[in-house]
Amino acid sequence: MALAEFTPDVDDAFDPVSTWVGWQRYVDSAPATAVADDSGWSREQRLDYHSQFVVVVTPAMERVSIQLQRMLLVNRRHRGTARRGLIVSGPPNTGKTTMLMELGRIFELTDRRKHPGVQDRLPVAFVSVPPASTPKMLVTEFARFLGLPVLQRMNQAAITDAVCATLCELRTQLVLVDDIHLLDTRTRSGAETSDQIKHLGERIPATFVYAGVDVHDSPLLIGPRGQQLAGRFKLLRNDPLPYGTVAQRDVWEELVRDLEGALRLRNHRPGSLARQAAYLHRRTAGVIGSLSHLLREAAVTAIMDGTETITKSLLEDLELDIRAEQQLLAPVPAQRRATAKRAGDKR
Repeated sequence: MALAEFTPDVDDAFDPVSTWVGWQRYVDSAPATAVADDSGWSREQRLDYHSQFVVVVTPAMERVSIQLQRMLLVNRRHRGTARRGLIVSGPPNTGKTTMLMELGRIFELTDRRKHPGVQDRLPVAFVSVPPASTPKMLVTEFARFLGLPVLQRMNQAAITDAVCATLCELRTQLVLVDDIHLLDTRTRSGAETSDQIKHLGERIPATFVYAGVDVHDSPLLIGPRGQQLAGRFKLLRNDPLPYGTVAQRDVWEELVRDLEGALRLRNHRPGSLARQAAYLHRRTAGVIGSLSHLLREAAVTAIMDGTETITKSLLEDLELDIRAEQQLLAPVPAQRRATAKRAGDKR
């Protein structure tokens, strides 16, 4: 699996990726080339590195990437109505937002290589659906991303016109919308906001990709508006990684090896975490966000206490998010216990 590595950045300024400045900083600060030599890094730089860490390309990310490439080609010369799009759905903390950001970053870097030196382009726009969103609130998020002034006297139509004109002028090709599950089409404001998204899709010649928590079970796809959305979008699942079959265990273990190989610890023995793959799956239930957090916190702890290595004892001393800790305490079905025992016996 490929890794998108990190280059230490001493600038601590924070700009959310839902603004143009923040998005450009994200794209510029996460080069795809690996950092091979960290021998000159200070302790603080290595702490910063593990705070941001790397992005691993999971099977779900590869699947969504392939689907997105195809969709972009299908939509390239599409005219008239809203283009086809993608919805990435899955439980919390499975890496949906990270996936959205990484795919957008790769797309923008590719576009820059195709148009070197061109400044008046914005290949990717990234927004998040605000809580209890109204149509005006949603389109204002687009205006905020673009840095467009939104005056108090401006109504929804005026803001929409300014947003659509700007995105068309900047030749935006990919629009990423996070937290789409916050739209409840059973409510009036949710239904009207869903209509606003459809309207934007018809006026902006771009491919839209949505991401949200368990969208497949959410009100977003219910009723006439939901059915209309379902007729234009493919839904791709981003679920926790299973550990039942040999092939599934191989995928998980490769992911653990990739993350372990990205550690910047002075005394860590390569392969020691890979040998704990079954334990790490049990701790995290195959949730990539929980795994990444566990290893990042362990690495930071190891640097702080001077041991510079991650052991099982250290991992057991760390608490994960509430969801991960609750599932760890849940009864394990007999079939899963037998599978885990067989995996342990083989080691």
